[in-house]
Amino acid sequence: MELYNTLTRRKETFSPREPGKVSMYVCGPTTYNYIHLGNARPLIFFDTVRRYFAYRGYLVDYVQNFTDIDDKIINRAGEEGEDPLALAQKYINEYFRDAGALNVRRADTHPRVSGHMPEIIEMIDTLIKNGNAYVVEGDVYFEVRSFSAYGRLSGRSLDDLRAGARVEVDSRKRDPLDFALWKAAKPGEPSWESSWGPGRPGWHIECSAMSLKYLGEGFDIHGGGFDLIFPHHENEIAQSEAATGKPFARYWLHNGFITVNEEKMSKSLGNFFLVRDILARFPPETVRFYLLSTHYRSPLDFDDQKLESAGRGLERVKTSIRLLAEALARPEDGRASVECKDLPPVLDELRDSFEKAMDDDFNTALAIAVLFDLAREVNTCVQRLGVAPAPADREVLLKAEVLFKAFNEVLGIFKVDRNGKMSLDGMPSPGLDLADGLLELIIGLRQEARSRKDWAVADRIREGLKGLGIIIEDTPQGVRWKKQG
Repeated sequence: MELYNTLTRRKETFSPREPGKVSMYVCGPTTYNYIHLGNARPLIFFDTVRRYFAYRGYLVDYVQNFTDIDDKIINRAGEEGEDPLALAQKYINEYFRDAGALNVRRADTHPRVSGHMPEIIEMIDTLIKNGNAYVVEGDVYFEVRSFSAYGRLSGRSLDDLRAGARVEVDSRKRDPLDFALWKAAKPGEPSWESSWGPGRPGWHIECSAMSLKYLGEGFDIHGGGFDLIFPHHENEIAQSEAATGKPFARYWLHNGFITVNEEKMSKSLGNFFLVRDILARFPPETVRFYLLSTHYRSPLDFDDQKLESAGRGLERVKTSIRLLAEALARPEDGRASVECKDLPPVLDELRDSFEKAMDDDFNTALAIAVLFDLAREVNTCVQRLGVAPAPADREVLLKAEVLFKAFNEVLGIFKVDRNGKMSLDGMPSPGLDLADGLLELIIGLRQEARSRKDWAVADRIREGLKGLGIIIEDTPQGVRWKKQG
């Protein structure tokens, strides 16, 4: 398996820190609004990466954070007259709804900045003691000149960065490129105590502290959007390696921008689209299919026509899966002839082609082309069968069904119920999966009550579910549920 490492600017053969295990950290959203399509691309891509590693037999430890303390959150909360942490919790709940609709699986760990102040403060204290950071009137800055490898990820020298820098003039800094590790408390803002005074962390230190806590030094993959290379990920490397004296992450993966009329999607340009609004007009499986239809490092231009075209393409795959299901549902005919005898070796070739595509830097565009090839071959086979399949043909069709499910397990286009049935219409299949969907909705309402500190309603929901045989567990990584007994 080869992947493109932004740090070395070339494809490298993947070699994990521990054989058979993969450790991944991906930067999650700042929770002050609903996620937009630009947020959705890395969520879906790295979910697919995680799925493919699992398909290949790796044990994956996947961490994705929430930034729930930030200037944007504080400003938005002030506008709405709400507590910043309660606002962040609201949009964390909404994130899970949108991500769930897009069939993004929850990470193994979803750490929040607000829950990791001891680790953040300890790391800043280490940087100060090591001579990499300095305190000015309650603020703490990282001194970029103290880290000789600064600029390695973005490929720019300190002199080039200074010449092109757009940073606020602050005479208290030793260098304009020095960045904040800690911001002194301001009236009305959330703050935490530290040995250099009350305040809150800067953006970059948060991900370093959380990734190191859950994955340790030298973890395998750090991911995010291309826009995070500088300054966020560059600063993460500097402060992490300065604090530990050891390499931070082994491989850096970055997805390309989403553009609108060939301009980068951004809130400042006003050309961003909320996932919530897009899902009101397009099925979630179409949105996921569209975002995976281009190689992750390439830019992806958005418009309604492209989504409609993706939907038409996906309908061809759905039609093939439906035809296959109908053929398998027919009673067998006892004839000995095998109409689909040529298909088994083709299926083996298609699986090999799919794996080669994904092994080559997670080329989902080529993997989807293989999915279309599978649909075409299945359609040809089904058309030959006539009314009912012979026993040998049924075995071939079952093998094709297994391959559809295997490809979908990686790409995650269609949701799958507990019986392994793919839902082709973006909704849970009848039965247990629908019940699970309703349960997730109820749990989400309980979380909203908890964020409002409405403990009476939260406890009532917990006890009511317990009476129905559902046990709710509140863990540092989020809410989990299980059936009693």
